[in-house]
Amino acid sequence: MGDILFLAHRVPYPPDRGDKIRAFNILNYLAGKKRVHLIAFADDPADLKRKGALAAITGNRQIVWRSKSQAVAGVQALASHRPLSLTAFDNGEVRQAVDTMLARHAIDTIYVFSSQMAQYVPVRPRQRVVMDFVDMDSAKFATYGQHSSGLNGWMLRREARLLGQYERSVAARVDASLFVSEAEAALFRERTGADRVFSVENGIDTGAFDPGAQFRRIDTMGELIVFTGQMDYRPNIEGVTWFVETILPHIRVRHPDARFAIVGRKPTEAVQALARHPGVTVTGEVPDVRPWLQAASVVVAPLKLARGVQNKVLEAMAMARPVVASAAAATGIDHGGTIEVGESVGEISEAINRLLADPVRAAQLGAAARKRVIDHYSWNAKLSVLDGILGLGRGRDPQARRTAAA
Repeated sequence: MGDILFLAHRVPYPPDRGDKIRAFNILNYLAGKKRVHLIAFADDPADLKRKGALAAITGNRQIVWRSKSQAVAGVQALASHRPLSLTAFDNGEVRQAVDTMLARHAIDTIYVFSSQMAQYVPVRPRQRVVMDFVDMDSAKFATYGQHSSGLNGWMLRREARLLGQYERSVAARVDASLFVSEAEAALFRERTGADRVFSVENGIDTGAFDPGAQFRRIDTMGELIVFTGQMDYRPNIEGVTWFVETILPHIRVRHPDARFAIVGRKPTEAVQALARHPGVTVTGEVPDVRPWLQAASVVVAPLKLARGVQNKVLEAMAMARPVVASAAAATGIDHGGTIEVGESVGEISEAINRLLADPVRAAQLGAAARKRVIDHYSWNAKLSVLDGILGLGRGRDPQARRTAAA
């Protein structure tokens, strides 16, 4: 039985944002089955120092700094007729690292995390190749392109078209294509005609996200509404902007002391400007989001565009917080009615107002949400489907696992 080579577009540590959370937990799960080697990019100077933190669960590790600017990647994309998503991650050092790792170690499986990394898989690999797309990125860019005009809109539509072609070609030559939800997997099958497509959902560490634990106290006045996320990510920016400008005013009419905290690293200028609105706080990066979740009267996920499973929603549920999510943010989560879901400004604002007005019901909803994730979202339970897909343990044939993965 050979080793696994894990390729990641971002160092999977610390598990403090959506892609890192999924990548770290999959890496950790695989490390319990076989020896895993890691090659990953770093795009944050702090990540260059993470190599040692992963020593306990990896064999050999190589972290490469991703220094290419978007402008250079854009020129290369136009010149080569390739998607910008690929040229941005095209790196000779990583290519050499992959070749060296495959030559020096008895690797029988290549696990590719995010489509940007598929370009490093050999043309005719001798290893089993598993492609974890996570989400269908081409569909995301297509949606962006529909709502953008001018040169930016053209670039987004170009990206959607070329990336869709690339995703289809990758799926045709790998042994399995993975997505974070069955809805996303079904969309991929429909648009590409690919087979060997499976869903492997995200889980949540309910021991770490424990509402009974002692965290640093967040001092608040009045009811606190919380949003958590990476604040240079377009769907998050659009979501909090929509919330502050159109939903929060309806809430503050009935709850004038209600405050809205936007909690997350790298807030853009547009996000920082939202702090000028009455009752809005933009925290920037915090050492731990759990104190903010614990202090929240309601946690919101007002995303207009969301793909797959939203970790922010699972974390809030695990912390026994009442959650109000848009329909897009709730898609892919088997919440069993333990969160409130709304589509329009009126539906979302009314759901929040009801919860703020009835703390007992809010607490009951939060307790039900925590029980739901304990029962349905442990990482081991969600990732056990990988045993069959990767031929680990006594897993069945991958084709037979599709129903189990759905």
